[in-house]
Amino acid sequence: MSPAPRTPRPRRYDPAKVRAALDGQVRVVCEAVDALCAGPHARAVLDSPAWQGDRTARDLVVRLAGVLESLPRRLAEAAAAGASARAGITLIDYVSGPGSRAEELVASAPADAVALASAEPPALAGRLREATRKLADAAAGTDPATVVPTAAGAMTVADFLVTRLLETVVLADELADATGTAARHDRQALAAVTRLLADTLAAKAPGGSVEVRIPPFAVVQCVAGPRHTRGTPPNVVETDPLTWIRLATGRSSWAVALDDAAVSASGERADISDQLPLLS
Repeated sequence: MSPAPRTPRPRRYDPAKVRAALDGQVRVVCEAVDALCAGPHARAVLDSPAWQGDRTARDLVVRLAGVLESLPRRLAEAAAAGASARAGITLIDYVSGPGSRAEELVASAPADAVALASAEPPALAGRLREATRKLADAAAGTDPATVVPTAAGAMTVADFLVTRLLETVVLADELADATGTAARHDRQALAAVTRLLADTLAAKAPGGSVEVRIPPFAVVQCVAGPRHTRGTPPNVVETDPLTWIRLATGRSSWAVALDDAAVSASGERADISDQLPLLS
C-alpha cells in the first residue's frame, strides 16, 4: 500500500524582501497608471473591458487602490479590537480557501469607490499614489509579526503583505490586458507570486507523480501516483511565470495554453487541468 502523499511545508517569505518586491511592483503599476491617465484618450482607455466582462480598466485601478490601503485599514481594526489575536490562516488558505480571497477583495474596496467610478483620470492616478503612500507608511511602522483580521481569518502582517503582492501582480496583469499595454512586473514580485501559486498547486494536489517547472522561479511536485526518485521525471509540465499566473487565475485555459505552445506537458499524468484555476 502506497503511503499517503505528503503536503509540502509552507514556504517562508523574508518580510524585508517582500516589502522591497511590493515597493518595486507598486512603482511599476503607478507608472503604468500615470501613463494611461495622462493620455489624450484616457477616459476611453479606462472604459476598456477587463477579461471578466463585468469590469473595466478603471474598476481594476480602483481595486488596486483598495488592495494597497487595506493594510492600514486592517491595522486600525486590529487596534480597535484591542485584544491580541493569533494567526488563524496561512497564505495557502488565503489563495485556495473557498471564497476567502474573493471576500477579502470585496472587503478591500476603497471607501470612496463610488466617487472614483467617475473621477477624472488624473485624479484616479493621484488616488492610487495616495494609497501607495498609505501602504508604505503602514508597512514601515509595523512589526511583521503583528496579527490583523481578514475576511477569512487572522493573518500576520508578514503574510498579509505577501497577499498584497499577489493581488497587485494579478491586477496589474489584468490591467495590461484590458488596456492593450505590455505587462510589466518587478522581477522579485513576479518570482514570489509564481512560487506562492506553485506551492498552492502542490498543497491542493499533493503527490510526486508530476513535476511542474516554471523557470526561473519555481519547481514543485504534485498529483498522487508513482513518485520518481532520480533522473528525468516521467510527467513534466513547463511554462513561463506569466502564463502560469494566468492559468492559476483562470485568465487562460489549459487547452488554449497548450494550443498556443505556452505550456508543454509530457507524460500520461501531465494534464493538470482539473487542478486549475487555483484562485477562487
